Amino acid sequence: MRTTCRHLTGFLVLAVALTARAEEGGVGHYAPGSFASFVDVLPGDPAVGFFNYFAYYNGNAGVSRQFPLGGQIAANVNATSYADSPGAFWVTPLNILGAYYAPGVTIPFVWTDVKAQVTGPLGNTVSRSDSVSGLGDLEFWPVALSWTTWSTNLHVDFFGGIYTPTGDYQKNRLANQGLGYWTFEPGLMVSYLGQKNGIEFSTYIGYDFNTENNTTDYQSGELFHIDATLAQHIPLGKGYIGVGANGFYLQQTTGDSGSGARLGSFKEMTAGVGPVLSYAAQFRKMAFAAEVKWLPQLGTQNTVKGNYLWVKVGLQF
Repeated sequence: MRTTCRHLTGFLVLAVALTARAEEGGVGHYAPGSFASFVDVLPGDPAVGFFNYFAYYNGNAGVSRQFPLGGQIAANVNATSYADSPGAFWVTPLNILGAYYAPGVTIPFVWTDVKAQVTGPLGNTVSRSDSVSGLGDLEFWPVALSWTTWSTNLHVDFFGGIYTPTGDYQKNRLANQGLGYWTFEPGLMVSYLGQKNGIEFSTYIGYDFNTENNTTDYQSGELFHIDATLAQHIPLGKGYIGVGANGFYLQQTTGDSGSGARLGSFKEMTAGVGPVLSYAAQFRKMAFAAEVKWLPQLGTQNTVKGNYLWVKVGLQF
């Protein structure tokens, strides 16, 4: 297990903009489960990798809960989103502070459907629905560092993620491909994977800084989030299968503001836990890894409640 798992730790991951965040539009750039396991850490040696991550989300909220969506106030929200995100990374030979420098990029393509009751200018309520599809907000990592100097069982990564407003955003539309603002996310990944006992504990801690959406004069607040995975890996065929659980917690630390923030600070919190299944194998000079996980939201505040489904596949050369 020592050789196989060491070379399989290395697939950058999409932090797609799924639905249902307390930030503007009912959506934030970071989605729970984005970074959470050995599949998401960078390789310990120079390498090139390609990945494709698929994410599905469905959530809803009752009539009594209001959300700011595209400059409107909406209730009884039901949102469904699919995102498919191919990408690539390069762990370079360049060494910085004992770590390999590893830039990467991912390009999400999203399909989103939102239904809600919207309050009109005269106070009347009407039922509306919007569906969009196309290019989402691109994420890239101009700075990412990979450390494996302390132990073959322990891996530490620093990520400096940037989400760019490349997806189409229109005011007064319930669903949008993008969010209309930038997000800067420094994050730290720590992953222990025992080469002899097969036990894994991985965690990712990140903090999101958002810029203002000038179209709606809405400043989304800052967010703290943490994901963690506990799993057991055992030999299966030519590789290793992992079975465990993934948990997440996200808390908005500063309130929303600006003239467009008609619901005030509107701080969000969400937490949940669910099962995760992975498989990893080495084929000559190519490493393969795949992961499936289901993450229901068990607790929410100022956000719709639903389920995430992640399917991740990656190749490393």
